[in-house]
Amino acid sequence: MRYSELTFQKDSVFLVTGGAGFIGSNLCEALLDMGYQVRCLDNLSTGKQENVDLFMERRGYSFIKGDITDLHTCMEACKGVDYVLHQAAWGSVPRSIEMPLYYEEVNIRGTLNMMEAARQQRIKKFVYASSSSVYGDHPVLPKKEGQEGNLLSPYALTKRVDEEYGKLYTKFYGLDTYGLRYFNVFGRRQDPEGVYAAVIPKFIKLLLNNEQPVINGDGRHSRDFTYIENVIEANLKACYASHEAAGEVFNIAYGDREYLIDIYYHLAKALGKDIEPKFGPERKGDIKHSNADISKAKRLLGYEAEWDFEKGIEAAIEWYRENL
Repeated sequence: MRYSELTFQKDSVFLVTGGAGFIGSNLCEALLDMGYQVRCLDNLSTGKQENVDLFMERRGYSFIKGDITDLHTCMEACKGVDYVLHQAAWGSVPRSIEMPLYYEEVNIRGTLNMMEAARQQRIKKFVYASSSSVYGDHPVLPKKEGQEGNLLSPYALTKRVDEEYGKLYTKFYGLDTYGLRYFNVFGRRQDPEGVYAAVIPKFIKLLLNNEQPVINGDGRHSRDFTYIENVIEANLKACYASHEAAGEVFNIAYGDREYLIDIYYHLAKALGKDIEPKFGPERKGDIKHSNADISKAKRLLGYEAEWDFEKGIEAAIEWYRENL
């Protein structure tokens, strides 16, 4: 079943934390298109005002400028809400190595505040963003839930702690939590700017500007790149999932992998550019290869991952051509 075919109660209210960001704004849009009420909570530290302005005229949309590190704000945001899609966090493995205290405050305490607020406000389902980084240095591919290695960054640690709190809140407090381990999400509205920008939008922007991109390492790192539509599907199907699946974590990916150098040449060809990349040092905390086993999400969430890399990258290129 496609996520657009899912039916919740007509007056359902969804709270999307981090709703001004890349993934959050896409979730807001999908829910509004389905006719539900959407409340966006974001402090705009990494999210963009333009991603809020996109929906301000849409019926059923409201925006709260606030911080998840403040419990009172979280409590107010959860009032009258049925489902929480918790995307608010600070991303980037390299940046977390530089700022571990800030990551602890936002990603751990902020998530704990949201779970506590959701518990007290009797939220039906609490779906939260985790990350493939929790697999650390475990060498086996594909990555499978329950087979994690040593963590390689503060960011990975924060996401692992979030998962443990999710299990505890389901076990002790009756809050149905569902952790989604995202694998390298890409697509429309992903920010190409800044030193910590994701690789696909950064490559596309540089190529469109006839600039030479830098690839960290030798280009033979591989990733299970996951188009944004698959992530929307996973979040909404988690809201639809059974209580028996609560307290669990799920790989959210397509279930394949692509090498960075191959992606670069694919983008260059699609954009009609003949620019050779430069190669730089590997980034601290990077995992060499990443590929997901998505069988658990398929079994317990009904996740189908309809968008493969080829279909997703075509859509992404088209969006960036029109919007950069």
